[in-house]
Amino acid sequence: MAALLEAQNLTRSFGDFVAVRDVSFEIGQGSVVGFLGPNGAGKSTTMRLLTGYLQPDRGTANIAGYDIVRQTLGARAHLGYLPEAATGFPNLTAREFLQYCGECRGLWGRNLRTAIDRVSEETTLTGALDQRIRTLSKGWRQRAWFAQAMLHDPPVLILDEPTDGLDPNQKAHARHLIRSIASRKAIILSTHILEEAEEICDRVMFIANGEIVADDTPKNLSDRKGRLAKAFERLTASHGDEARN
Repeated sequence: MAALLEAQNLTRSFGDFVAVRDVSFEIGQGSVVGFLGPNGAGKSTTMRLLTGYLQPDRGTANIAGYDIVRQTLGARAHLGYLPEAATGFPNLTAREFLQYCGECRGLWGRNLRTAIDRVSEETTLTGALDQRIRTLSKGWRQRAWFAQAMLHDPPVLILDEPTDGLDPNQKAHARHLIRSIASRKAIILSTHILEEAEEICDRVMFIANGEIVADDTPKNLSDRKGRLAKAFERLTASHGDEARN
């Protein structure tokens, strides 16, 4: 089966500072890949390159067969993105926000209403749909942005810290949701919570100083107790402490 998400030698510098260096990988349908690294390791920069938010200095990414640089609109039509610490649209209600996002993606009328009902139920956002985003807690805002990522039912999801700001019950629900939709999508998610990757990912990649330093199953990287912490510390600490985006 062809990869739904493919990165090829992605490289990005900011001045003389190399934030991401020759990052390459493929993700197929039915896979949830955890993208793990210390603060500043290059996780968010890589995800922004995958979505076309940033342009690479070298390399490219393909989303469902569309080149994110040369076929940006086609690639984004097949992509759902939850950015890190998502903010914006404070004066819209959650429903208005989803309506706007849906219309931008070509959803109208009954199809749009059906899509909003679906993602609101999946993310348990229904009770907050008619509240303005500025009045919502961080956890509720995170659910609204999670909902917009899934609104057009894309085959590829790029989730940057998807459970950030959620309470323990909300985290558990989000993890269950990711597992429940994984069979029909390719999903990459970043997280600082190693236990989260252990629970929901079938593959993990460690990044340090902008380079992939490990790409394997959680089972192969875990210790005897099934924990990733020792491998994470060993593989990422050995690459120094340079600050990266």
